[in-house]
Amino acid sequence: MGKRLIQQRRGRFNGRYTVPSHRFRGKIKYQHSNQQSKAVVEDIIHDPGRTAPLAKIRFENKKTTLVIAAEGTKTGDTILFSNDKEAVKPGNVISIGHINEGFPIYNIEMQPGDGGKLVRAGGSYATVVSHGTDTTVIQLPSGQFKTISSNCRATIGAVAGGGRKDKFFMKAGKKHIAHRVRGKQHPVVRGVAMSAVDHPHGGGGHQHVGKPYTVKRGASPGRKVGSIAAKRTGRK
Repeated sequence: MGKRLIQQRRGRFNGRYTVPSHRFRGKIKYQHSNQQSKAVVEDIIHDPGRTAPLAKIRFENKKTTLVIAAEGTKTGDTILFSNDKEAVKPGNVISIGHINEGFPIYNIEMQPGDGGKLVRAGGSYATVVSHGTDTTVIQLPSGQFKTISSNCRATIGAVAGGGRKDKFFMKAGKKHIAHRVRGKQHPVVRGVAMSAVDHPHGGGGHQHVGKPYTVKRGASPGRKVGSIAAKRTGRK
């Protein structure tokens, strides 16, 4: 009897591909209140579960929370949650309808009040492209254009932690560990390179699948590899 396929092991709750929740320092969401407020950066902390550092901020009512730090943020800085023109500075949180075209933004809400969903990785930022009546067009780091409500909030600037990919891994073991902490597998071995006992695509005199690689939606977990329930295959 062969080993479990990677697809089967990924489905296990306590498997090696489960990302531990204790690696995350906390949830990063904007406050639900739209009232103007001011906070002071108390500390910059490392979050093992994220690629960006976090800033611990304290509001005037003594409440503390965590936000994704902007490039250049340091201890003692003031962060404004406002829609005034004076608030359009790196690190401040403002509705994107009040941000001029060309400004970099990150941690963008998809729906007003959801706390921030888009562009949160270290060193990334989106760009405000144009404004409509009630909507704003932004360009994501992928180059895709997205239209969202002008009432959605975002943080001015770029996410801190850029340049992390400039350092080479040098060893396969370091890359394996970097993937492991995020529930990913490295290196990934091709199914045709395995033995027949280890994978449905394995075995044979040379490396080939040997059978149709499109499988039905209701295939058993040990057979569900390849193009699953493909509507079509081949070149268009």
